[in-house]
Amino acid sequence: MQFLSRRTACAHIVLVDTEQWIAADKAHCWHPFTRQAEWVEAEPLVLVSGEGVWLQDAEGRKYIDGNASIWTNIHGHNHPYINAAIKAQLEKVAHTSYLGFANPRASELAQRLCDFFPEGGLERVFFSDDGSTAVECAVKMAMQYRLQTGEPERTQLLAFDQAYHGDTLGAASLGGVGAFSKCCQSFGYPVRRLTGLGGLLGLSDAEVQKTAAVIIEPLVQGVNQIKPWPDGMLAEIRSWCDTHGVHLILDEVMTGFGRTGTMFACQHEGVTPDFLCLAKGLTGGYLPLAATMVGDSVYQAFLGDAERAFYYGHSYTANQLGCAAALANLDLFEQEKTLEKLPAKVLLLESLLAAIGGKYHTVYEVRQRGLVVGIELRQLGGEVFHAAHRVGERFCLLARKHRLLTRPILNTIVIMPPLSISHDEIETMCVALERTLKELEQEGFSK
Repeated sequence: MQFLSRRTACAHIVLVDTEQWIAADKAHCWHPFTRQAEWVEAEPLVLVSGEGVWLQDAEGRKYIDGNASIWTNIHGHNHPYINAAIKAQLEKVAHTSYLGFANPRASELAQRLCDFFPEGGLERVFFSDDGSTAVECAVKMAMQYRLQTGEPERTQLLAFDQAYHGDTLGAASLGGVGAFSKCCQSFGYPVRRLTGLGGLLGLSDAEVQKTAAVIIEPLVQGVNQIKPWPDGMLAEIRSWCDTHGVHLILDEVMTGFGRTGTMFACQHEGVTPDFLCLAKGLTGGYLPLAATMVGDSVYQAFLGDAERAFYYGHSYTANQLGCAAALANLDLFEQEKTLEKLPAKVLLLESLLAAIGGKYHTVYEVRQRGLVVGIELRQLGGEVFHAAHRVGERFCLLARKHRLLTRPILNTIVIMPPLSISHDEIETMCVALERTLKELEQEGFSK
């Protein structure tokens, strides 16, 4: 059966309505992070269009995209400038191989990304498809670098407890959330997990000498219920790495492209990493594209004969449509003064959430970095809800009634709207949050 919208369907093609889409989904689709046995009994929301921070379902209902379509969208949906950039590129070519060939959009994008950092900082860009592969590239490069610079014993990676770096095998092995790696814990990289800066500073010389790199989500951990790191911690890690000859890998898949208030989270503390992993917001939330940025000292170690080359790549590496979208995304930061407008939005959201938290005892803590927010829900007195209650999931289902879409991490509600959200829309979003909290407490979950 051919799925077409009612606008474009021809008379000889059977029109597909919402019920048929849902039936086909339940019969054939497998969704990520989803209890499929429950999914087939549920009433899925079928999203069909978007405009700005709003999404519309197949029945014509509109919702604020409260988590930027899983932390990707930057300037809003259906932005005419990004649309035009993609269309213009599509009229030339959609994709060409990057294995042994170049393309203009990738060249332009690499230069634009490198220009965000001081000269001599990050000077090379390796493109891939998503956040997991950006991390895989960084770690494989860090490991191969040691082999090719006379330090083959440095094979250990340092990561942080409850971190999340993706779902591919290597990236998952770096993470500290068991749900993402329990089926393959005997595979992956040799990793030592730390709880914080103290664990890093307390490592023995023997541990340090076998360490290749440290990886961290700068400023705030995403999947760990939006947990911010202490101010100054990133700069201290950078200093420690410099002292001990250890590479610093920053996973900015979530925090990059303005989410925390600066273009990249590391810029808050004036830190330039040895490897920077980017994805999600790179194309403004339009197309899959990732980048691993590295310094020239790393790049130089891969020059020479064939054995020194970096043997890694994907069919759609440096996809021309994706690169065109990414260039338009960067243009809009300048044209619409996206970063300049953020401080007022951040303060407004902070004040509105503080007022809400003061009224509802279900709100245990509000954690915020820029427009990245985690609202942790607990019982009266601060006791954690029993996992079986699935309060976070219940909140998000109730929020749909108030025209707000987001997803929880356990019982922490994530609010991370597109950066283009207006002041009025922030207020509308917070009204929806408050109404949902009131309804949740009336159901008795706060007892």
